[in-house]
Amino acid sequence: MSENRELGTSGRRLREWIRGRPHRLTTQNQGKDNDMDLGALQNNVNTTLDNLYQGSLEQERARSLPNGNAFPLSERGDKADVLAGSDMKRSQPLLIHMNRKLKEEEPRASSLPSIPNPFPELCSPSNSPILSSPTAGQGPQREGGSHVVKVFSEDGTCRSVEVTAGATARHVCEMLVQKTHALHDDSWSLVELHQHLALERCLEDHESVVEVQSTWPVGGDCKFFFRKNFAKYELFKSSPQSLFPEVMVSSCLDANKGMSHSELIQNFLNSGSCPEIQGFLHLKEAGRKVWKRFYFSLRRSGLYYSTKGTSKDPRHLQYFADLNESNIYYITQGKKYYGTPTEYSFCIKPYKVRSGTKGLKLFCSEEEQSRTCWMAAFRLFKYGVQLYRNYQQSQSGHSQLAWIGTTPLRSVSDNTLVAMDFSGCTGRVIENPTEALTAALEEAQAWRKKTSHRYSLPTPCQSSPLSTAIHRTQPWFHGRISREDSQRLIIQQGLVDGVFLVRDSQRNPKGFVLSLCHLQKVKHYLILPSEEEGRLYFTMDDGQTRFTDLIQLVEFHQINRGILPCKLRHYCTCVAL
Repeated sequence: MSENRELGTSGRRLREWIRGRPHRLTTQNQGKDNDMDLGALQNNVNTTLDNLYQGSLEQERARSLPNGNAFPLSERGDKADVLAGSDMKRSQPLLIHMNRKLKEEEPRASSLPSIPNPFPELCSPSNSPILSSPTAGQGPQREGGSHVVKVFSEDGTCRSVEVTAGATARHVCEMLVQKTHALHDDSWSLVELHQHLALERCLEDHESVVEVQSTWPVGGDCKFFFRKNFAKYELFKSSPQSLFPEVMVSSCLDANKGMSHSELIQNFLNSGSCPEIQGFLHLKEAGRKVWKRFYFSLRRSGLYYSTKGTSKDPRHLQYFADLNESNIYYITQGKKYYGTPTEYSFCIKPYKVRSGTKGLKLFCSEEEQSRTCWMAAFRLFKYGVQLYRNYQQSQSGHSQLAWIGTTPLRSVSDNTLVAMDFSGCTGRVIENPTEALTAALEEAQAWRKKTSHRYSLPTPCQSSPLSTAIHRTQPWFHGRISREDSQRLIIQQGLVDGVFLVRDSQRNPKGFVLSLCHLQKVKHYLILPSEEEGRLYFTMDDGQTRFTDLIQLVEFHQINRGILPCKLRHYCTCVAL
């Protein structure tokens, strides 16, 4: 308080002295003949002002805390009031803080009109493709970022699809089914193909397409193919014993050694106690062209091989591969690229191997059933219960009318159909199952009689071009393809019982061939035309069973086995993208 009063008193004295100075100077000059130096007077005034300014700075520092912060308002309120009440003039220097200047600039900035920025990306270098530097820490890609994926078809056509970063193989397949107007089912798959390595595998429905594409080498010939794979979920549809032979499955736990083969497989599929898959495989040694035969064992911990015959003693088992860090591929041309002893070869490709054959683990089995068992076991050991979830999701989407699907062949209300009898005056529901079956058989016999009577009537053109060429519009007819191409197409779309196609015969120009898969082998049946009473028929058993066209032949064998080893279940088809 006293310091402020002294400061104000000294300020008034200085101003009074400056104001009266000219009068005194005039008086002195008149009396002493201007003997006083004006330069010295100005130096004295400057020195006095500097001393006052330094004193005010020291008082301001004294009122601040040691850390540089100012006193609270409650503590310095008295001093502020005294300073406000004193007769301080504008000539006294004051200390202006930077925060006061910022507060004065804020109203000016807010008073300006808001003008939209025409280049917002240039104001944020993190989102700008021009101003962002690669050295700056780049975060993960946004989930909503779009990526372009090119997908090919069997006929060589391709389509570029724009997907998000988290798009799975199932999403891409559903998108392509919608764009191609194909019949939606759970057999459509996305296949990864490495042409320079002759490797291919079917992507699981939950796999990310963008992540798989990011592992490809830059400038390579890796591609995605859109095709059907009827064997994708066959292990959940058919009998497990057909995929896992008894000789290749054994229990690795003492508690399960008393279980039967079917019980072990059922526990295996239910992700319970995992059995051990065992058997002989040909292995190509690294850096050599020699193939050697070893006894392998597949367990949850990895793949092992025995150095002493079929011994599974821990001293003789050598760790060979980790399934969690690898993918399993089919080898399409094993004899041409790798000199495999048989055609049933496959490969374990680690994630770190991007290009080249170095690091690939090549195997070869004796038969197709053995290779199918190893491949199915690899998938189950790696993905576990996720495979069954994918299968359940595909079945739930197939049973309900999906938004991307086409119109179903059967209505949903067909499940509520009942047998009716309209022989009387009014119709009635046939509740007895035996009576309903008898009525269905009688109706079928009556339909056959009507059909045969219609075909026996004289027509102006018994063998019309339409009846002999209408099969070419069907998806199961593939025209003039060779025997090898038909076999390759069936293998690519899954060696499942009942997979078939119809093609032109190369030996008989008027005949056709039915190629059918049974017990993981492709068989070919010749269809020959026969003429009787001026009418053309088609037969596969020397005329004992005759059909008016190929459509009737296929529809008959989809319901009845006939002379074939199994019914026609799935037809091979190719879509144009």
